[in-house]
Amino acid sequence: MQLFDTHAHIGLIQDDKMEQLLAVQLAKVKSVKHVVSICNSLSDFEKTYTNLESAKDVYHAVGVSPTEVAHPGHDWEERVISHAKKKRVIAIGETGLDYYHMFGGDKTAQIELMLKHLEIAKHLDLPVIIHNRNAGEDLLPILKEKLPPKGGILHCFGEDWSFAQRALDMNLTFSFAGNLTFKNSRMLQEVAIRLPEDRIVIESEAPFMTPYSHKGERNKIQYILETATVLAALRQTSLEALSQTLYANSLRAFALPKDI
Repeated sequence: MQLFDTHAHIGLIQDDKMEQLLAVQLAKVKSVKHVVSICNSLSDFEKTYTNLESAKDVYHAVGVSPTEVAHPGHDWEERVISHAKKKRVIAIGETGLDYYHMFGGDKTAQIELMLKHLEIAKHLDLPVIIHNRNAGEDLLPILKEKLPPKGGILHCFGEDWSFAQRALDMNLTFSFAGNLTFKNSRMLQEVAIRLPEDRIVIESEAPFMTPYSHKGERNKIQYILETATVLAALRQTSLEALSQTLYANSLRAFALPKDI
């Protein structure tokens, strides 16, 4: 069995380089073959990318998340484009909208930041990793018009089936995290059951969104195994069969070769 973690904030799990490499290695023991490292800021990306340069099974996304909308950094667009051309950088993001925290206090600023990321992804022919919290009604029309050809991953999906149906009309993949395992997540679990199997991937979202059985702990990459186990039970299939499907879906979502 092999798992593909499509979204982990490795730089936030531990600050130390050796601890970051150890976090990846411990996940391998639990069948996590590949991880996509996500950073909210470009300074974090630059440090984490350097720390993990020897970790050949770690891929990277680069972008400025909605958390940094008020201070994206000097020449951030040029830096994103430059970093996106580095080895094992396979996506732009995370980008998107967060109306729960309202970073920067301005919806317009978040939308403008996301639109620039979508333009960069189109220009570089890369997929985007999309953050959405309480912003679905603004997000979907933008994606319908501006989603790049390589599509996108709806990270830590948390919307209902009605939203999912509209998103299915676009080149989007749905990524489930530890919140799928919560006992009160019936709405989300319904979506996980009803989605086509070729449109689903999973993520740890470490060190956040800890699965239910590890409640109270900081999340670890290897805890993604619980999310996979719950998803398999919901879809009434074996963990081994589901893991094969999820792995293949992850490769396709990031336009990676089948033999990695």
